[in-house]
Amino acid sequence: MTTKILLDEQDIPTHWYNVVADMPNPPAPPLGPDGRPVGPEALAAIFPPGLIEQEVSTERWIPIPEPVREAWRLWRPSPLYRAYRLEQALGTPAKIFYKYEGVSPAGSHKPNTAVAQAYYNHEAGIRRLTTETGAGQWGSSLALAGRMFDLEVRVYMVRISYEQKPYRRSMMKVWGAEVFPSPTEMTEAGRKVLAEHPDTTGSLGIAISEAVEEAAGRTDTSYALGSVLNHVLLHQTVIGLEAKKQLEQVGEYPDMVFAPCGGGSNFGGIAFPFFADKAAGREVELVAVEPQSCPTLTRGVYAYDYGDTVGLTPLLKMYTLGHDFVPPGIHAGGLRYHGDSPLVCQLYHDGLIQARAVAQLATFEAGVTFARTEGIVPAPESNHAIRAVIDEALACKERGEPKTLLFNLSGHGHFDMSAYDKYFAGELQDYAYPEEAVREALAHLPKVEAA
Repeated sequence: MTTKILLDEQDIPTHWYNVVADMPNPPAPPLGPDGRPVGPEALAAIFPPGLIEQEVSTERWIPIPEPVREAWRLWRPSPLYRAYRLEQALGTPAKIFYKYEGVSPAGSHKPNTAVAQAYYNHEAGIRRLTTETGAGQWGSSLALAGRMFDLEVRVYMVRISYEQKPYRRSMMKVWGAEVFPSPTEMTEAGRKVLAEHPDTTGSLGIAISEAVEEAAGRTDTSYALGSVLNHVLLHQTVIGLEAKKQLEQVGEYPDMVFAPCGGGSNFGGIAFPFFADKAAGREVELVAVEPQSCPTLTRGVYAYDYGDTVGLTPLLKMYTLGHDFVPPGIHAGGLRYHGDSPLVCQLYHDGLIQARAVAQLATFEAGVTFARTEGIVPAPESNHAIRAVIDEALACKERGEPKTLLFNLSGHGHFDMSAYDKYFAGELQDYAYPEEAVREALAHLPKVEAA
């Protein structure tokens, strides 16, 4: 009985998998405000050439630079676990496996792309990076990566998370980053939002506007993004590539793969390498799990929209709740984004992946069940995948069906204990976002169509 399945450092993947090569329809192009497709040159003001090349690549396999693999050796390959104790507690015939990304220094999957982005910016002669962060996993990961590659890092942290997650901002400062609660008075975008909504809790869209504005205005500064864009999801495929090799070691293959989904890097990281098999004809279900309070895939519309609140980014074809959508202050701050990865959205629109929305209280209940059986306290974001997996495992019990279930345990919850305190105190509540609020936000979508 093998509980943890390990790989050697020499087994760290040498290439990233690019899902674009296996998509039946080419990705919808980004558009300018005039509705015309924009080329790679539109990204040159905020991204280095190496990342822009990856953003538009259609090659199936993209080499991973050796300095990136060398940095990853601090925590990669990450372990794959068989959740025997959870299976026994549920009384399910299902086999449950989880890939544990909380072993990274920052405690989540985010350093996989933070290290890669820092490397390409360093190679391009960039000295500073700006970024946004929700719950702080991404901000702390970029702070770590910036320290590795001698880059200054400035983080605009969504105000509600800045207040809820004080120790993640402490981590960022330990690694040398500057952290500010967004919106701020430091940018035109921030000042505009504060003038209209002085008491706002903030949003990822607002924080993105601030970070992009600063990066575009300085030649020594690039913008780094923790999710959504193609190159970010590309970097995260190291998760699924390792998981496939680990499952092969024990003669297993998943019937279903689950991951939390906010911007898409978590889901794409573990699911995309299995999509390669699905595209080749193998049966596997890929399930993105999102909060009911920010139901992008399950209740948004598939349309062109800005990636940020103010409208500084190109228009992306994605499921969206509207770029000025401000979600409730749930504790899964990493899942509070109005849009989603265009690649994930297109696969969902084409019926090739699934999406489920779960309620906040049910996710914490699942996280506590997992911690009391498997020992690891999960991040609130990870609890979403755990909720969906437990539901599926119980359905397997009811049907007497021995499925193999895999999910990405994307991070630990050691810096989220105040959320668990509120759960135990009965102070958390479910937020099912009102239909009229969704309709109002969607009414402000840009009036463009592809030219």
